[in-house]
Amino acid sequence: MDSEFHTFLAALVVGILATLFMDLWALFQSKVLKLPVANFALVGRWIGGMAKGRFVHDNIGHAVPVQGETALGWMFHYLTGVVYAVLLIAITGPDWLMEPTIMPAIAVGLGTLAAPFLIMQPAFGFGIAASRTPRPGRARMLSGMAHGAFAIGLYLGGWLWSALIGATG
Repeated sequence: MDSEFHTFLAALVVGILATLFMDLWALFQSKVLKLPVANFALVGRWIGGMAKGRFVHDNIGHAVPVQGETALGWMFHYLTGVVYAVLLIAITGPDWLMEPTIMPAIAVGLGTLAAPFLIMQPAFGFGIAASRTPRPGRARMLSGMAHGAFAIGLYLGGWLWSALIGATG
């Protein structure tokens, strides 16, 4: 198999698995800890609004809904997870896929907090790091927990890829 394709396939698998782990953590948070989870319809509304030239909102919750916004938000969520896995492999090199270590996954996973804190939340009208929300500390904690779960998911996805490829290679 072509080396670049193999690396891309690995990033695809690792990114999807890491995002799935993040979502399973969110499900646990919701059902067991009774904590709120991200609303990906709002993400889809934001992405859909970009097609109409709207990049920043006063409050995304009050913006006109976009057709298919929930599906669009979930697709963007998983695509973003794959892009972050590509970033991890670009930083560490493809050898990380054969012997994944947790620290690069943690660094990249927690580094992804920059996106919601500095791009998405301000664009949604929530301020930098959710500073304009009723409970900014709680919003930051929930984002940190979600992205921490993503970081662990990156490592576990890399580990699973390594185990599967090692077993078949």
